[in-house]
Amino acid sequence: MSVSVCGTDCSTCYCFGGMCKGCNECSGKVFHVPEGGTCAIYECSVHNKGMKNCGECSEAPCEIWMKTRDPKFSDEEFDENVRSRMQTLRERT
Repeated sequence: MSVSVCGTDCSTCYCFGGMCKGCNECSGKVFHVPEGGTCAIYECSVHNKGMKNCGECSEAPCEIWMKTRDPKFSDEEFDENVRSRMQTLRERT
């Protein structure tokens, strides 16, 4: 299982291993971030705070997580998604 710094299990995504190598392998420069940019969650967690993932952060889930919300989720689905990702991360730290 390949878990990103935000707790997403990238191995379940059809892009993983092809279009996307995962945030940890490409230092946060995943294909869906504007060219030359870095994922804001990766940048905060790894570069600014020196953590291996957000599970080590007492502020997570934070405002950055809310700003990167997938618009296809309802409020309830998003809340469950965040809870699930935080649980995954805290089990790995």
